[in-house]
Amino acid sequence: MTHRVHDGRADQEFAEAGGLEPTQAPPGREDLDKKGRTPEERKKRKWKIIRRCAYAFVGLFIVLPAIAFVITYFLVDVPSPQSVAQSQNQAVTYLYADGSPMGKDVPPGGNRQILTENQIPEVVKRAVIATEDATFETNSGFDITGLVRAAFSQLTGGSGGGSTISQQYIKKATDNDAPTLTRKWTELAKSFKMNQTYSKAQIITAYLNIIYFGRGAYGIGAASQAFFHKDVGQLNYSEAALLAGLIQQPGRSENQKVAQGRWNTALDRMLDNHFITPEQRHSAQFPTPIPLSESKDDSTEPYRFIASQVKAELEQHGLGEDKYYSSGLTIQTTIDKKAQEVATQAATDALKGQTDDRLLDALVAVDPKTGGVLAYYGGQPILDVNGQKQAGRDWANTPQNPGSSMKPFDLTAFLKMGKGINSTFDGSNNRTFDGRVVRNAGDSSSCTGPCTVAHAMQISANTVFYDMVLNVTKQGPVKQAAQDAGVRTKENGGQSEISTKDNNISLGGGDTRITPMDMAAAYATFAGDGLQRDRHFVAKVTNAQHEVAYQAPDAAGKPAFSDANADQSKQIAGNVTAALKPVISFSKLTCPSGHECAGKTGTQQHTKRPGEPASAANANAQTWMVGYTPSVSVAAWVGADGDQALHGKGNSPIFGSTIAGPLWEKFMKQYLSGKPAEQFDQVSLIGGGSIASDTNQGDNPDQGNPPPDANTPGTDQTGQNPGTGPGPGTGNGTGNQPGGGHQQDPGRPVGGQNDPTQQPTHTPKPPKDTPTGDPAPPEQPNTP
Repeated sequence: MTHRVHDGRADQEFAEAGGLEPTQAPPGREDLDKKGRTPEERKKRKWKIIRRCAYAFVGLFIVLPAIAFVITYFLVDVPSPQSVAQSQNQAVTYLYADGSPMGKDVPPGGNRQILTENQIPEVVKRAVIATEDATFETNSGFDITGLVRAAFSQLTGGSGGGSTISQQYIKKATDNDAPTLTRKWTELAKSFKMNQTYSKAQIITAYLNIIYFGRGAYGIGAASQAFFHKDVGQLNYSEAALLAGLIQQPGRSENQKVAQGRWNTALDRMLDNHFITPEQRHSAQFPTPIPLSESKDDSTEPYRFIASQVKAELEQHGLGEDKYYSSGLTIQTTIDKKAQEVATQAATDALKGQTDDRLLDALVAVDPKTGGVLAYYGGQPILDVNGQKQAGRDWANTPQNPGSSMKPFDLTAFLKMGKGINSTFDGSNNRTFDGRVVRNAGDSSSCTGPCTVAHAMQISANTVFYDMVLNVTKQGPVKQAAQDAGVRTKENGGQSEISTKDNNISLGGGDTRITPMDMAAAYATFAGDGLQRDRHFVAKVTNAQHEVAYQAPDAAGKPAFSDANADQSKQIAGNVTAALKPVISFSKLTCPSGHECAGKTGTQQHTKRPGEPASAANANAQTWMVGYTPSVSVAAWVGADGDQALHGKGNSPIFGSTIAGPLWEKFMKQYLSGKPAEQFDQVSLIGGGSIASDTNQGDNPDQGNPPPDANTPGTDQTGQNPGTGPGPGTGNGTGNQPGGGHQQDPGRPVGGQNDPTQQPTHTPKPPKDTPTGDPAPPEQPNTP
């Protein structure tokens, strides 16, 4: 046989003769693919690939996680309720700014015992299971649906997920609620191990012994006492439902709307799980908790209103109520021990001897250089009413009409426009604006001719500031000036309200209401050379390991009245101070020896109601003195709960300079006693010129004596002329109380506390002027 050498020519010749292309299957084998594989071979290869992918998937997503889970399972431990309780029951230590002790805030359940499963009634367990984990009896410590939801939430940047009771126990026991998959993985392993180690009865008992319910109560035993003063065995299904519902929102336990909503949710879920009957659900009544003031022993507690402010501040910095008692916190406050003691004593003494038992007072002092609150007195935190303890109201954080103490913000808006305190306005009495008659508090608060803004501030001429805001600055910039200075309105997380719907804002009336705390903080910006520093109560927080958990930031401050221009803001603040310095002596007050001071009084008139005596038309409802030195800004408020016709000794009306003024003066003198002398920095006047010397002797020879018309009915009301209102003889309009009250639209009542849609009810005497402003008080010795 002859062997021919293959050189490719045969294939070429075959192709030229019309043979198969190299990529074609041989004749009769069209089922082969390009690589010569049969369908069976191709099918086998595809399944081989699928099997390999499946093996990889199982290995990657099942085998490896399972191995990791087993390893994690054996490495982790489940904390016991006893060990958790020890860390939860730690009192919070409060210190003054100098590090001296202020008091200890002890948890309501500080001496609680760990309850056994037999001590917790089934109704409580069922309420919590229905509300928190309906699959508790059947799950293995985790819920697949909840896990998928949590994973999806993490991947999409959300938060939350369906944690079981076992997972919640682990989260609380380890004090770790970081929204991470790593934490969730460890929590899952511990939850599973817990369900393999303990019975369901033991798990729900452990959970109920450590979970937080609000009011500082960890564990169902403490919660039962804190909310109902009952042993847990005495709780009924409605009370159990409320406590179960509060587990999700313990920090809002005192919010009636939230508490009732959570109670309804718990009852609905108890019904869905057949733990209560439809009849029980229908007949359930909301179980009103005992007053908060009765829920704990406060014998060693720091001043409760300070503690409340501290808690709110810590909440904003990530130390919420559920962590408050669990970290062994030591809180160094900004409160000056001497200042707090002086404030408490002075505010208590201010109301001694007063015959009107409705009188209330508050005092707040702020350090202009740091924003730290030096003293805080909002009244008695616990009241004895008919032998029962009731929680008092914090009047230092309750908004009230500021009256003429609002005028420095009018002036600030005016100065920001480049206009100065030597600008002039018509300061005469009984000026008419858009059909409204605006009045001053008599001759001593009026100018017979052109009146400089500086002099108008000294005598509190209402017509000048009403004109200024209505026709020059407008209302919006006045509100902005107050907010820039440090007033926290409801729009930015505070309690105060500043209304721009009418010109009442100019005289601090109508719907404009500011808290004493805000007034002290805002005036501190004037004292602090125009640098606004956020008021705060907390200097530093350390935990049980002496690690710093929070520290107040540097108090560099920011220019309040000019964007990023500290010099311009300082000039504006200095001009306000220059206008406020003469107010002190005009109000029959004196500065502490060696200390330059400035400030403004304010008064809000009561709106006479039907059935009240005629003297009620002269009465006032809110009075203020807000003032400062370079080192301290103080707001003193004396008033009542709402629009009340208040009177002082001898049944005389009270003014900003009669009780609030001496209270302010007494605090300033005692607190600053022995401290270095201080003066305000001098700044150039905007618009030029210089400030005239104190002219109150010439304009008001009697100084402290009230003007002739100060005691006429309708005092401090810029009402319409008699007969122009909706009914014969009714007075109405845009008035301000003695000391700077409020303006109202014609036909509407003057009192800021009243419904502006009601008809006016006060009747001024037609022949008399109805003055508004800050008349000086009758001659009386000032309280040192």
